[in-house]
Amino acid sequence: MSTGQSKQVNSVPSAQELRPTKLTVMAVTAWFLCSLYYAYQYAVRSALPVMRGEMAASWGSGNPIGHMISNYYVVYSFVALAAGLLLDRYGARKTLPYAAGLVAVCCFLLSTGNESLGSFAFVAQAGPAVFGFIGAVYVAAKYIPPQNLSFFVGSAQMIGMAGAAFGSKPVSAALHPSSGHPVAWQSIWAVMAAIGAILAVVMWIVLPRDKASLVKPKAPLTLKSLIRPYQIVFENAQTYLCGLIGGLLFVPTTVFALVWGTQYLHAGRNASIAVAATDVSLVPIGWIIGCPLMGYIADKIGLRKPVLIVGAFILLLAEITAIYAPIPFPLRYLVPLVIGIASGAAMIPFSVVKEVNRDEVKGSAAGAMNFLCFMVTGLLAPAFEKLLRPEAGHAETLQEFQHGLNPVIFGIAVAIVLSFFLRETGQAAQQQPRSGSPVSQTEPGLQLHPATGD
Repeated sequence: MSTGQSKQVNSVPSAQELRPTKLTVMAVTAWFLCSLYYAYQYAVRSALPVMRGEMAASWGSGNPIGHMISNYYVVYSFVALAAGLLLDRYGARKTLPYAAGLVAVCCFLLSTGNESLGSFAFVAQAGPAVFGFIGAVYVAAKYIPPQNLSFFVGSAQMIGMAGAAFGSKPVSAALHPSSGHPVAWQSIWAVMAAIGAILAVVMWIVLPRDKASLVKPKAPLTLKSLIRPYQIVFENAQTYLCGLIGGLLFVPTTVFALVWGTQYLHAGRNASIAVAATDVSLVPIGWIIGCPLMGYIADKIGLRKPVLIVGAFILLLAEITAIYAPIPFPLRYLVPLVIGIASGAAMIPFSVVKEVNRDEVKGSAAGAMNFLCFMVTGLLAPAFEKLLRPEAGHAETLQEFQHGLNPVIFGIAVAIVLSFFLRETGQAAQQQPRSGSPVSQTEPGLQLHPATGD
Protein backbone atom coordinates (compact mmCIF):
# COMPACT_ATOMS: atom_id res chain seq x y z
CA MET A 1 0.00 0.00 0.00
CA SER A 2 1.31 3.45 -0.84
CA THR A 3 1.83 6.18 1.76
CA GLY A 4 -0.91 8.28 0.17
CA GLN A 5 -3.36 5.42 0.45
CA SER A 6 -2.42 4.86 4.11
CA LYS A 7 -3.12 8.48 4.96
CA GLN A 8 -6.44 8.32 3.16
CA VAL A 9 -7.51 5.21 5.06
CA ASN A 10 -6.42 6.55 8.46
CA SER A 11 -8.17 9.90 7.94
CA VAL A 12 -11.54 8.23 7.60
CA PRO A 13 -13.38 7.49 10.90
CA SER A 14 -13.95 3.81 11.54
CA ALA A 15 -17.50 2.89 10.58
CA GLN A 16 -17.47 0.04 13.07
CA GLU A 17 -16.79 2.45 15.94
CA LEU A 18 -19.65 4.75 14.95
CA ARG A 19 -22.36 2.19 14.17
CA PRO A 20 -24.53 0.70 16.95
CA THR A 21 -24.42 -3.03 17.54
CA LYS A 22 -27.62 -3.50 19.57
CA LEU A 23 -31.20 -2.33 19.11
CA THR A 24 -32.18 0.00 21.97
CA VAL A 25 -35.42 1.54 23.18
CA MET A 26 -33.93 5.00 22.62
CA ALA A 27 -33.11 4.20 19.00
CA VAL A 28 -36.55 2.77 18.21
CA THR A 29 -38.30 5.68 19.97
CA ALA A 30 -36.26 8.28 18.08
CA TRP A 31 -36.90 6.51 14.77
CA PHE A 32 -40.63 6.18 15.50
CA LEU A 33 -40.98 9.89 16.32
CA CYS A 34 -39.23 10.84 13.08
CA SER A 35 -41.46 8.41 11.18
CA LEU A 36 -44.52 9.98 12.83
CA TYR A 37 -43.32 13.36 11.59
CA TYR A 38 -42.99 11.87 8.11
CA ALA A 39 -46.57 10.60 8.37
CA TYR A 40 -47.71 14.01 9.64
CA GLN A 41 -46.20 15.96 6.76
CA TYR A 42 -47.57 13.34 4.33
CA ALA A 43 -51.03 13.90 5.82
CA VAL A 44 -50.66 17.67 5.40
CA ARG A 45 -49.57 17.21 1.79
CA SER A 46 -52.44 14.82 1.03
CA ALA A 47 -55.10 16.97 2.68
CA LEU A 48 -54.92 19.83 0.16
CA PRO A 49 -56.23 17.89 -2.88
CA VAL A 50 -59.14 16.64 -0.74
CA MET A 51 -60.02 20.20 0.31
CA ARG A 52 -59.43 21.60 -3.16
CA GLY A 53 -63.11 22.15 -3.99
CA GLU A 54 -63.94 23.90 -0.71
CA MET A 55 -60.83 26.09 -0.82
CA ALA A 56 -61.48 26.99 -4.47
CA ALA A 57 -65.05 28.00 -3.59
CA SER A 58 -63.73 30.30 -0.84
CA TRP A 59 -60.94 31.81 -2.89
CA GLY A 60 -62.83 32.23 -6.16
CA SER A 61 -62.25 31.13 -9.73
CA GLY A 62 -58.73 32.57 -9.89
CA ASN A 63 -57.48 30.40 -6.99
CA PRO A 64 -53.85 29.24 -7.24
CA ILE A 65 -54.30 25.70 -5.87
CA GLY A 66 -53.04 23.95 -9.02
CA HIS A 67 -49.85 26.01 -8.99
CA MET A 68 -49.48 25.47 -5.24
CA ILE A 69 -49.27 21.71 -5.70
CA SER A 70 -46.76 21.85 -8.57
CA ASN A 71 -44.60 24.46 -6.81
CA TYR A 72 -44.67 22.35 -3.65
CA TYR A 73 -42.84 19.50 -5.39
CA VAL A 74 -40.27 21.85 -6.95
CA VAL A 75 -39.38 23.23 -3.52
CA TYR A 76 -39.47 19.74 -1.98
CA SER A 77 -36.95 18.27 -4.42
CA PHE A 78 -34.32 21.00 -4.08
CA VAL A 79 -34.61 21.44 -0.30
CA ALA A 80 -33.89 17.70 0.02
CA LEU A 81 -30.23 18.51 -0.67
CA ALA A 82 -30.10 21.17 2.06
CA ALA A 83 -31.95 18.90 4.50
CA GLY A 84 -29.34 16.17 4.25
CA LEU A 85 -26.52 18.65 4.76
CA LEU A 86 -28.16 20.19 7.84
CA LEU A 87 -28.76 16.77 9.36
CA ASP A 88 -25.10 15.86 8.87
CA ARG A 89 -23.95 19.11 10.44
CA TYR A 90 -26.40 19.57 13.31
CA GLY A 91 -28.04 16.18 13.87
CA ALA A 92 -31.70 15.22 14.23
CA ARG A 93 -32.48 16.97 17.50
CA LYS A 94 -31.38 20.40 16.25
CA THR A 95 -33.29 20.15 12.96
CA LEU A 96 -36.39 17.94 13.07
CA PRO A 97 -38.28 19.67 15.93
CA TYR A 98 -37.83 23.02 14.18
CA ALA A 99 -39.01 21.48 10.89
CA ALA A 100 -42.18 20.16 12.55
CA GLY A 101 -42.76 23.55 14.16
CA LEU A 102 -42.43 25.34 10.82
CA VAL A 103 -44.95 23.00 9.18
CA ALA A 104 -47.30 23.71 12.10
CA VAL A 105 -46.90 27.46 11.55
CA CYS A 106 -47.66 27.05 7.84
CA CYS A 107 -50.80 25.05 8.68
CA PHE A 108 -51.85 27.85 11.02
CA LEU A 109 -51.44 30.38 8.20
CA LEU A 110 -53.63 28.18 6.00
CA SER A 111 -56.25 28.09 8.77
CA THR A 112 -56.68 31.86 8.51
CA GLY A 113 -58.45 31.36 5.18
CA ASN A 114 -56.44 34.16 3.57
CA GLU A 115 -55.60 33.27 -0.05
CA SER A 116 -52.20 34.97 -0.20
CA LEU A 117 -51.04 33.64 3.15
CA GLY A 118 -52.41 30.18 2.44
CA SER A 119 -50.86 29.78 -1.00
CA PHE A 120 -47.49 30.96 0.33
CA ALA A 121 -47.71 28.73 3.41
CA PHE A 122 -48.49 25.51 1.56
CA VAL A 123 -45.55 25.92 -0.82
CA ALA A 124 -43.23 27.10 1.97
CA GLN A 125 -43.93 24.10 4.19
CA ALA A 126 -42.49 21.83 1.50
CA GLY A 127 -39.07 22.91 2.81
CA PRO A 128 -39.41 21.64 6.39
CA ALA A 129 -41.62 18.76 5.22
CA VAL A 130 -38.73 17.19 3.32
CA PHE A 131 -37.02 16.51 6.66
CA GLY A 132 -39.69 13.85 7.34
CA PHE A 133 -38.46 10.85 5.37
CA ILE A 134 -34.84 12.01 5.18
CA GLY A 135 -34.85 12.50 8.96
CA ALA A 136 -36.36 9.07 9.62
CA VAL A 137 -33.76 7.40 7.39
CA TYR A 138 -30.94 9.46 8.93
CA VAL A 139 -31.93 8.47 12.47
CA ALA A 140 -32.27 4.83 11.42
CA ALA A 141 -28.82 4.83 9.84
CA LYS A 142 -27.30 6.53 12.89
CA TYR A 143 -28.91 4.65 15.77
CA ILE A 144 -30.25 1.37 14.33
CA PRO A 145 -27.82 -1.57 13.92
CA PRO A 146 -26.94 -2.26 10.27
CA GLN A 147 -28.53 -5.71 10.39
CA ASN A 148 -31.93 -4.08 11.05
CA LEU A 149 -31.57 -0.98 8.84
CA SER A 150 -33.59 -2.02 5.78
CA PHE A 151 -36.57 -3.11 7.88
CA PHE A 152 -36.74 0.24 9.68
CA VAL A 153 -36.31 2.23 6.46
CA GLY A 154 -39.15 0.26 4.87
CA SER A 155 -41.29 0.64 7.98
CA ALA A 156 -40.77 4.41 7.89
CA GLN A 157 -42.24 4.42 4.39
CA MET A 158 -45.14 2.28 5.64
CA ILE A 159 -45.90 4.79 8.42
CA GLY A 160 -45.68 7.61 5.90
CA MET A 161 -48.25 5.94 3.67
CA ALA A 162 -50.54 5.63 6.69
CA GLY A 163 -50.18 9.40 7.05
CA ALA A 164 -51.29 9.83 3.45
CA ALA A 165 -54.44 7.84 4.26
CA PHE A 166 -55.01 10.02 7.34
CA GLY A 167 -54.75 13.11 5.17
CA SER A 168 -57.37 11.77 2.76
CA LYS A 169 -60.05 9.64 4.40
CA PRO A 170 -60.69 11.50 7.72
CA VAL A 171 -60.44 14.88 6.00
CA SER A 172 -62.95 13.80 3.37
CA ALA A 173 -65.27 12.46 6.09
CA ALA A 174 -65.03 15.74 8.01
CA LEU A 175 -65.81 17.81 4.92
CA HIS A 176 -68.66 15.56 3.77
CA PRO A 177 -70.09 13.84 6.87
CA SER A 178 -73.17 11.63 6.74
CA SER A 179 -74.67 13.79 9.49
CA GLY A 180 -74.83 16.76 7.15
CA HIS A 181 -72.78 19.08 9.41
CA PRO A 182 -69.47 19.58 7.59
CA VAL A 183 -66.36 20.89 9.30
CA ALA A 184 -64.93 24.10 7.82
CA TRP A 185 -61.70 23.54 5.91
CA GLN A 186 -60.05 26.29 7.96
CA SER A 187 -60.72 24.28 11.14
CA ILE A 188 -59.05 21.22 9.64
CA TRP A 189 -55.87 23.21 9.02
CA ALA A 190 -56.03 24.47 12.61
CA VAL A 191 -56.11 20.87 13.87
CA MET A 192 -53.15 20.06 11.61
CA ALA A 193 -51.26 23.01 13.13
CA ALA A 194 -51.95 21.79 16.69
CA ILE A 195 -50.75 18.27 15.86
CA GLY A 196 -47.53 19.64 14.38
CA ALA A 197 -46.85 21.86 17.40
CA ILE A 198 -47.31 18.94 19.82
CA LEU A 199 -45.06 16.72 17.71
CA ALA A 200 -42.35 19.39 17.59
CA VAL A 201 -42.29 19.68 21.40
CA VAL A 202 -42.20 15.91 21.91
CA MET A 203 -39.36 15.52 19.41
CA TRP A 204 -37.37 18.26 21.12
CA ILE A 205 -37.72 16.49 24.46
CA VAL A 206 -37.19 12.89 23.34
CA LEU A 207 -34.70 12.93 20.45
CA PRO A 208 -31.18 12.12 21.69
CA ARG A 209 -28.38 14.62 21.66
CA ASP A 210 -25.64 13.97 19.12
CA LYS A 211 -22.73 12.99 21.36
CA ALA A 212 -20.42 12.52 18.39
CA SER A 213 -20.60 16.24 17.66
CA LEU A 214 -19.33 16.98 21.19
CA VAL A 215 -16.26 14.83 20.61
CA LYS A 216 -15.50 15.88 17.05
CA PRO A 217 -15.65 19.69 16.49
CA LYS A 218 -17.42 20.88 13.38
CA ALA A 219 -15.56 22.52 10.54
CA PRO A 220 -16.10 26.28 10.17
CA LEU A 221 -19.29 27.14 8.29
CA THR A 222 -17.95 28.11 4.86
CA LEU A 223 -19.07 27.56 1.30
CA LYS A 224 -16.47 24.81 1.00
CA SER A 225 -17.76 23.04 4.11
CA LEU A 226 -21.30 23.20 2.71
CA ILE A 227 -20.31 21.79 -0.67
CA ARG A 228 -17.90 19.14 0.60
CA PRO A 229 -20.49 16.56 1.83
CA TYR A 230 -22.25 16.54 -1.53
CA GLN A 231 -18.94 16.46 -3.33
CA ILE A 232 -18.18 13.23 -1.46
CA VAL A 233 -21.65 11.81 -2.14
CA PHE A 234 -21.83 12.75 -5.83
CA GLU A 235 -18.28 11.60 -6.56
CA ASN A 236 -19.48 8.12 -5.62
CA ALA A 237 -20.91 6.37 -8.67
CA GLN A 238 -22.97 4.13 -6.39
CA THR A 239 -25.02 7.16 -5.32
CA TYR A 240 -26.23 7.66 -8.89
CA LEU A 241 -27.02 3.97 -9.22
CA CYS A 242 -29.13 4.04 -6.05
CA GLY A 243 -30.99 7.14 -7.22
CA LEU A 244 -31.69 5.77 -10.70
CA ILE A 245 -32.81 2.37 -9.44
CA GLY A 246 -35.04 3.84 -6.75
CA GLY A 247 -36.55 6.40 -9.12
CA LEU A 248 -37.26 3.85 -11.85
CA LEU A 249 -38.90 1.46 -9.36
CA PHE A 250 -41.11 4.23 -7.97
CA VAL A 251 -42.51 5.10 -11.42
CA PRO A 252 -44.88 2.07 -11.64
CA THR A 253 -46.67 3.24 -8.49
CA THR A 254 -46.28 7.01 -8.27
CA VAL A 255 -46.77 7.73 -12.00
CA PHE A 256 -48.62 4.77 -13.51
CA ALA A 257 -50.84 3.35 -10.76
CA LEU A 258 -51.65 6.43 -8.68
CA VAL A 259 -51.91 8.95 -11.54
CA TRP A 260 -53.03 6.97 -14.61
CA GLY A 261 -54.25 3.70 -13.12
CA THR A 262 -57.92 4.64 -12.74
CA GLN A 263 -58.13 6.13 -16.23
CA TYR A 264 -56.34 3.11 -17.75
CA LEU A 265 -58.74 0.62 -16.14
CA HIS A 266 -61.82 2.72 -16.92
CA ALA A 267 -61.08 3.73 -20.52
CA GLY A 268 -58.77 0.89 -21.54
CA ARG A 269 -60.27 -2.06 -19.65
CA ASN A 270 -63.89 -0.80 -19.58
CA ALA A 271 -64.12 -0.99 -15.78
CA SER A 272 -66.45 1.35 -13.94
CA ILE A 273 -64.88 4.29 -12.10
CA ALA A 274 -65.77 2.71 -8.75
CA VAL A 275 -64.18 -0.63 -9.66
CA ALA A 276 -61.10 1.06 -11.15
CA ALA A 277 -60.61 3.22 -8.06
CA THR A 278 -60.92 0.16 -5.81
CA ASP A 279 -58.33 -1.74 -7.83
CA VAL A 280 -55.89 1.17 -7.76
CA SER A 281 -56.35 1.65 -4.01
CA LEU A 282 -54.83 -1.81 -3.49
CA VAL A 283 -51.45 -0.58 -4.80
CA PRO A 284 -50.67 1.67 -1.79
CA ILE A 285 -52.01 -1.06 0.50
CA GLY A 286 -49.50 -3.44 -1.07
CA TRP A 287 -46.85 -0.75 -0.66
CA ILE A 288 -47.55 -0.58 3.07
CA ILE A 289 -47.02 -4.35 3.24
CA GLY A 290 -44.06 -4.52 0.85
CA CYS A 291 -41.80 -1.77 2.20
CA PRO A 292 -41.17 -3.31 5.64
CA LEU A 293 -41.41 -6.86 4.26
CA MET A 294 -38.65 -6.33 1.68
CA GLY A 295 -36.51 -4.62 4.30
CA TYR A 296 -37.07 -7.43 6.78
CA ILE A 297 -36.07 -10.10 4.25
CA ALA A 298 -32.96 -8.14 3.25
CA ASP A 299 -31.94 -7.81 6.91
CA LYS A 300 -32.79 -11.44 7.69
CA ILE A 301 -30.62 -12.93 4.94
CA GLY A 302 -27.98 -10.21 5.34
CA LEU A 303 -28.02 -9.31 1.64
CA ARG A 304 -29.52 -6.34 -0.23
CA LYS A 305 -29.08 -7.13 -3.92
CA PRO A 306 -30.94 -10.45 -4.18
CA VAL A 307 -34.04 -8.98 -2.52
CA LEU A 308 -33.85 -5.88 -4.71
CA ILE A 309 -33.46 -7.86 -7.94
CA VAL A 310 -36.10 -10.49 -7.14
CA GLY A 311 -38.56 -7.83 -5.95
CA ALA A 312 -37.99 -5.78 -9.10
CA PHE A 313 -38.42 -8.90 -11.26
CA ILE A 314 -41.75 -9.72 -9.58
CA LEU A 315 -42.78 -6.10 -10.15
CA LEU A 316 -41.85 -6.45 -13.83
CA LEU A 317 -43.99 -9.58 -14.24
CA ALA A 318 -46.92 -7.97 -12.41
CA GLU A 319 -46.75 -4.83 -14.58
CA ILE A 320 -46.62 -6.89 -17.79
CA THR A 321 -49.68 -8.78 -16.55
CA ALA A 322 -51.54 -5.60 -15.64
CA ILE A 323 -50.80 -3.90 -18.97
CA TYR A 324 -51.04 -6.75 -21.49
CA ALA A 325 -52.79 -9.81 -20.04
CA PRO A 326 -56.57 -10.24 -19.81
CA ILE A 327 -57.03 -10.60 -16.06
CA PRO A 328 -59.79 -12.95 -14.85
CA PHE A 329 -61.99 -11.77 -12.01
CA PRO A 330 -60.36 -13.80 -9.19
CA LEU A 331 -56.97 -12.20 -9.99
CA ARG A 332 -58.26 -8.65 -10.50
CA TYR A 333 -57.45 -7.62 -6.93
CA LEU A 334 -54.32 -9.74 -6.65
CA VAL A 335 -52.36 -8.03 -9.45
CA PRO A 336 -52.44 -4.45 -8.05
CA LEU A 337 -51.71 -5.81 -4.57
CA VAL A 338 -48.63 -7.66 -5.89
CA ILE A 339 -47.52 -4.50 -7.72
CA GLY A 340 -47.64 -2.60 -4.44
CA ILE A 341 -45.86 -5.30 -2.44
CA ALA A 342 -43.10 -5.82 -5.03
CA SER A 343 -42.53 -2.07 -5.38
CA GLY A 344 -41.37 -2.12 -1.76
CA ALA A 345 -38.03 -3.17 -3.28
CA ALA A 346 -37.62 0.49 -4.26
CA MET A 347 -36.82 1.27 -0.61
CA ILE A 348 -33.74 -0.96 -0.50
CA PRO A 349 -31.54 1.55 -2.41
CA PHE A 350 -32.31 4.05 0.40
CA SER A 351 -30.48 1.70 2.77
CA VAL A 352 -27.70 0.97 0.30
CA VAL A 353 -26.94 4.64 -0.37
CA LYS A 354 -26.15 5.10 3.34
CA GLU A 355 -23.92 2.07 3.42
CA VAL A 356 -21.87 2.94 0.32
CA ASN A 357 -21.11 6.45 1.59
CA ARG A 358 -19.07 7.60 4.57
CA ASP A 359 -20.69 7.78 7.99
CA GLU A 360 -20.24 11.56 8.27
CA VAL A 361 -22.33 12.20 5.11
CA LYS A 362 -25.28 9.90 5.77
CA GLY A 363 -27.74 12.80 5.87
CA SER A 364 -26.35 14.23 2.65
CA ALA A 365 -26.58 10.78 1.06
CA ALA A 366 -30.27 10.59 2.04
CA GLY A 367 -30.88 14.08 0.63
CA ALA A 368 -29.11 13.21 -2.60
CA MET A 369 -31.10 9.96 -2.88
CA ASN A 370 -34.39 11.80 -2.37
CA PHE A 371 -33.38 14.42 -4.92
CA LEU A 372 -32.32 11.88 -7.55
CA CYS A 373 -35.46 9.77 -7.11
CA PHE A 374 -37.67 12.82 -7.41
CA MET A 375 -35.80 14.04 -10.48
CA VAL A 376 -36.26 10.68 -12.21
CA THR A 377 -40.01 10.60 -11.54
CA GLY A 378 -40.31 14.35 -12.18
CA LEU A 379 -38.68 14.02 -15.60
CA LEU A 380 -40.70 10.96 -16.59
CA ALA A 381 -44.11 12.24 -15.44
CA PRO A 382 -44.43 14.83 -18.29
CA ALA A 383 -43.43 12.13 -20.80
CA PHE A 384 -46.27 9.90 -19.60
CA GLU A 385 -48.60 12.91 -19.71
CA LYS A 386 -47.75 13.37 -23.39
CA LEU A 387 -48.04 9.66 -24.21
CA LEU A 388 -51.25 8.93 -22.32
CA ARG A 389 -53.37 12.08 -22.40
CA PRO A 390 -55.98 11.64 -25.15
CA GLU A 391 -56.66 14.34 -27.70
CA ALA A 392 -59.84 16.36 -27.40
CA GLY A 393 -62.85 14.35 -28.53
CA HIS A 394 -60.86 11.12 -28.79
CA ALA A 395 -61.33 8.17 -26.44
CA GLU A 396 -58.03 6.38 -25.95
CA THR A 397 -58.01 2.68 -26.84
CA LEU A 398 -56.42 -0.18 -24.91
CA GLN A 399 -53.69 -0.48 -27.55
CA GLU A 400 -52.83 3.21 -27.18
CA PHE A 401 -52.62 2.84 -23.41
CA GLN A 402 -50.37 -0.18 -23.78
CA HIS A 403 -48.08 1.70 -26.16
CA GLY A 404 -47.88 4.65 -23.75
CA LEU A 405 -47.12 2.39 -20.78
CA ASN A 406 -44.24 0.53 -22.44
CA PRO A 407 -41.68 2.85 -20.75
CA VAL A 408 -42.86 1.54 -17.35
CA ILE A 409 -41.78 -1.97 -18.27
CA PHE A 410 -38.56 -0.74 -19.89
CA GLY A 411 -37.71 1.32 -16.78
CA ILE A 412 -38.10 -1.67 -14.46
CA ALA A 413 -35.89 -3.77 -16.76
CA VAL A 414 -33.21 -1.06 -16.69
CA ALA A 415 -33.41 -0.92 -12.89
CA ILE A 416 -32.85 -4.69 -12.70
CA VAL A 417 -29.77 -4.47 -14.92
CA LEU A 418 -28.36 -1.55 -12.91
CA SER A 419 -28.91 -3.47 -9.68
CA PHE A 420 -26.19 -5.94 -10.66
CA PHE A 421 -23.68 -3.06 -10.51
CA LEU A 422 -24.59 -2.10 -6.94
CA ARG A 423 -22.13 -2.91 -4.22
CA GLU A 424 -23.49 -5.56 -1.83
CA THR A 425 -23.63 -3.90 1.59
CA GLY A 426 -25.53 -6.50 3.61
CA GLN A 427 -24.11 -7.90 6.83
CA ALA A 428 -23.55 -11.36 5.33
CA ALA A 429 -21.24 -9.84 2.71
CA GLN A 430 -19.43 -7.72 5.32
CA GLN A 431 -18.63 -10.79 7.44
CA GLN A 432 -16.75 -12.35 4.53
CA PRO A 433 -14.92 -9.42 2.90
CA ARG A 434 -13.12 -10.08 -0.31
CA SER A 435 -9.45 -9.18 -0.29
CA GLY A 436 -8.94 -6.00 -2.21
CA SER A 437 -7.97 -2.38 -2.10
CA PRO A 438 -8.39 -0.61 1.25
CA VAL A 439 -9.57 2.43 -0.65
CA SER A 440 -12.66 0.58 -1.85
CA GLN A 441 -13.51 -0.20 1.79
CA THR A 442 -13.25 3.38 3.06
CA GLU A 443 -14.82 5.01 0.04
CA PRO A 444 -16.98 2.20 -1.32
CA GLY A 445 -18.38 2.18 -4.77
CA LEU A 446 -16.20 4.82 -6.41
CA GLN A 447 -15.68 2.50 -9.35
CA LEU A 448 -18.69 1.46 -11.38
CA HIS A 449 -18.30 -2.29 -11.70
CA PRO A 450 -20.48 -5.34 -11.10
CA ALA A 451 -20.18 -6.08 -7.37
CA THR A 452 -20.07 -9.65 -6.17
CA GLY A 453 -20.18 -9.30 -2.43
CA ASP A 454 -17.42 -6.91 -1.40
